[in-house]
Amino acid sequence: MKLFALNASRAFGEKVAAALGVRLDAHEEREFEDGEHKTRPLVSVRGEDVYIVQSLHGGPDQSPHDKLCRLLFAIATMKENGAARVTAAIPYLAYARKDRQTKPRDPVTNRYMAELFEAVGTDRVMTLEVHNVVAFQNAFRCETIHLDTRRLFAARAAKLAGAGPVVVASPDPGGVKRAQIFREYLEEALGRPVGSAFMEKRRSAGVVSGNLLVGDVADAHVLVIDDLISSGGTMVRAAEACREAGARATHAFAAHGLFTGEASTAMRNQALASVCISDTVPPFRLAKSVIEEGRIEIVSAAPLFSRAIRRLHEGGSINALKEGQD
Repeated sequence: MKLFALNASRAFGEKVAAALGVRLDAHEEREFEDGEHKTRPLVSVRGEDVYIVQSLHGGPDQSPHDKLCRLLFAIATMKENGAARVTAAIPYLAYARKDRQTKPRDPVTNRYMAELFEAVGTDRVMTLEVHNVVAFQNAFRCETIHLDTRRLFAARAAKLAGAGPVVVASPDPGGVKRAQIFREYLEEALGRPVGSAFMEKRRSAGVVSGNLLVGDVADAHVLVIDDLISSGGTMVRAAEACREAGARATHAFAAHGLFTGEASTAMRNQALASVCISDTVPPFRLAKSVIEEGRIEIVSAAPLFSRAIRRLHEGGSINALKEGQD
């Protein structure tokens, strides 16, 4: 097995390598004066099972497009040089949210991303908690590995649940299945019933509406589960609705913390007792004071990716991994 991490995701890649008990394989990324670049492995990949780590969030140095281009070129280079199989390990997959046409002549960028990866010969795409799992799996013709946050957040969720009533909620109807999967996992871990709830949500031209809360949250610790936090408005709406319905406390869980726009203000909203995210996207957009106040807890997704990579390389079951069978 060969494990590479492109420069923009090297910190995450080093965590994956450490969890695997290996070192990252050497590669070169060279920038040219006109803005073009090249990437090449500095070790032989002929006949090898290759894994390339690259998260596709925008950052202070590279946009999602820069990172995507580098990743596609790296995959193509590995195939060009005889790699037997190349897996793109993408902690955060950009453009996955736009998976259908909601307005006339809308793009379907989720499918376009699939076509790009397939065009360069990608054998497998692995990612964590996409917006719509069905759309993700149906868009790709190559193998897809979708990891979820059950194992990442279960310990923290169980601690917050305590001995009293607990409810797992989705902040919108589209995330009900995600919340259900997490609720069933938590229910088994706790050995007692866990309630469910979801918020009404409609979005048009960037404006969000709908304030109906479905489910009983009175006197319960509510765990709101989502794929990502962008501006934080969706989480705050759900938390405020739960507070008005008598929830004891509301805690937010999301795989990806993008924290755009006024997210720093949203994360300080008193309706949110705590926020837990993974490290697929560094929280560089958040005000330092929000992090220093201890309102954000970050759980590393690197061990989850390392276990998945090992299982794939050894021909093990990914389904068993998701269900907690190491």
